[in-house]
Amino acid sequence: MNGGGEGASASAAAPLEWKFSQVFGERTAGEEVQEVDIISAIEFDRAGDHLATGDRGGRVVLFERTDTKDHVGDRRDLERMDYSMSRHPEFRYKTEFQSHEPEFDYLKSLEIEEKINKIRWCQTANGALFLLSTNDKTIKYWKIQEKKVKKVCEMNVDPAKAMGNGPVVGCVSTSSKPYLANGGCKERSISYPTNDTSFPPEGYPSLKLPTVVTHETSLVARCRRVYAHAHDYHINSISNNSDGETFISADDLRINLWNLEISNQSFNILDVKPANMEDLTEVITSAEFHPSHCNMLAYSSSKGSIRLIDMRQSALCDTHSKLFEEQEAPGSKSFFTEIIASISDIKFAKDGRHILSRDYMTLKLWDINMDSGPVATFQVHEYLRPRLCDLYENDSIFDKFECCLSGDGLRVATGSYSNLFRVFGRSEGSTESTTLEASKNPMRRQVQNPSRSRSLGTLPRVLRRGADTSGADANGNAFDFTTKLLHLAWHPTENSLACAASNSLYMYYA
Repeated sequence: MNGGGEGASASAAAPLEWKFSQVFGERTAGEEVQEVDIISAIEFDRAGDHLATGDRGGRVVLFERTDTKDHVGDRRDLERMDYSMSRHPEFRYKTEFQSHEPEFDYLKSLEIEEKINKIRWCQTANGALFLLSTNDKTIKYWKIQEKKVKKVCEMNVDPAKAMGNGPVVGCVSTSSKPYLANGGCKERSISYPTNDTSFPPEGYPSLKLPTVVTHETSLVARCRRVYAHAHDYHINSISNNSDGETFISADDLRINLWNLEISNQSFNILDVKPANMEDLTEVITSAEFHPSHCNMLAYSSSKGSIRLIDMRQSALCDTHSKLFEEQEAPGSKSFFTEIIASISDIKFAKDGRHILSRDYMTLKLWDINMDSGPVATFQVHEYLRPRLCDLYENDSIFDKFECCLSGDGLRVATGSYSNLFRVFGRSEGSTESTTLEASKNPMRRQVQNPSRSRSLGTLPRVLRRGADTSGADANGNAFDFTTKLLHLAWHPTENSLACAASNSLYMYYA
């Protein structure tokens, strides 16, 4: 394994000691989890003050950070406050809303799930929060804002004389002279309602104007835009551009460029669909904009390659500016080679120079200035290699694990089975390789391998008390493929992780 990049030049940081912070939606023993409650997307906002999760039921749940607010009385003070002053990140439930509903495409006789595939935060404005959420077909742009509910109080109008919400109703007498059959007429008095609001000469003893008071404040989520009918295949990625005006959406064969303000038009900037679908050899699996260069983006494929494209080259970016892929070792090809090489997620580092990719077996770190191969490889599932046939039979081999980097770029993280997640140090000389379980006691057993564990491919032994070790590997790792930690996010400014295990959201800090 090679080191590279800015982080590699720094001295190896000491391994972090991870601690449990809090949990939302923890299951009780024996509780059956509903399918719609399983978390399917997770994302911190740029400042780390808010966290959003999406689930298979189409709901988006928002959490806000509260630990820094205990020491400050004004929002401006909070913005100036250094997070290192706080004890550790604490979040609280803020609100939730139904983002997507199940649909049915009658033209294709196809059910469209409400499951949230991705969430991306947009720039905040005037105290309102903005985010994009997508299911398989439709992207929505949401605005979440506090609304003050006002009520009218202290009305001193006599309700008996009031008509609806209008003014007091009075009466007026008029003289009517109906004609008789013989041509004569007779007078009679008829009273008609009137809206006469004139003051009596003596005045009212105590007339008050209605008073409007703020009753309460509530959070309202409003859908500002709906971006639909632009993808024939399932959307797997959305990514905001650094210009704050545009974003991309990607499905298996196409990447579209949108303007946030225009929902009825998008530009197809990449199309890998062959003229004959029988010639199709790879599909797009993930796509992301460069964090600071608005003209650059990267996308990964099912063949294990990452392509960097520059939108300035042409309107249709069918030619890449750089290709990143690792060559296979001679004689190592098998039936499962292409399946496990498929990249399920890519993330740009904050510095914009590195790309982290996750395939089924490994994490790889790439330097965009060096396309000869990854600068670091972290073995995640090497211990599962003898079980690839079983994984194929139960479809676990197609699980799509996400990955993330710390804000300083010194560490990377990803999930695994048995609700485990793994953290690796990526600076030169680092041997940090930590395995934790998504639970209130994450450090069941932590092994720091003094040798380069990233290249050896041995998963540190994690045994739970009373766990059934039947079907375990040589290191004692039980094969529990029913519980898996697919989604996790790293706080943008400090060492804090949010992990989604089934319907539960676990938070950790170091």
